[in-house]
Amino acid sequence: MEEQEMHLKVKKGESFRFTDKFTESMYFLANEPSVALYRLQEHVRRSLPELVQHKTDMQGVEEQCQGAIYTVEYACSAVKSMSNSGAYFKNIEGLLRQAISIKNQMSSLQSRRAKRAPLPFQCWMVYSVNNGRKARSGQREEKGSDGIRF
Repeated sequence: MEEQEMHLKVKKGESFRFTDKFTESMYFLANEPSVALYRLQEHVRRSLPELVQHKTDMQGVEEQCQGAIYTVEYACSAVKSMSNSGAYFKNIEGLLRQAISIKNQMSSLQSRRAKRAPLPFQCWMVYSVNNGRKARSGQREEKGSDGIRF
């Protein structure tokens, strides 16, 4: 019996060790993921508001950058269109020179005509301004070729 008892004790000791190890392993496996998940949840709770704030700040910065990029692109296109407008300015300059030349020609023609007899519409304008009255003293009376004073 002693052998049997000893054998039983050995078996009991081995079975206790086995069950202890098994229980410990099961306890470790059952609790370890939940502890890790709990720690993860705790970390997310603490860091999430800060991350959301950073995201909001970055969106604001992105909007400002987009506005600045649009402004720069618009300015670049304006500068390019100004550099392409040289031909238009040359055309305008030619037209202005032409207008000045025509104005000088008209002025010279008017001064030549003023030396000659006045045109009928010029006489009528002077007559209507004076209302047929004689010129004031100090003004000389001139008569056109048709006898109307002006």
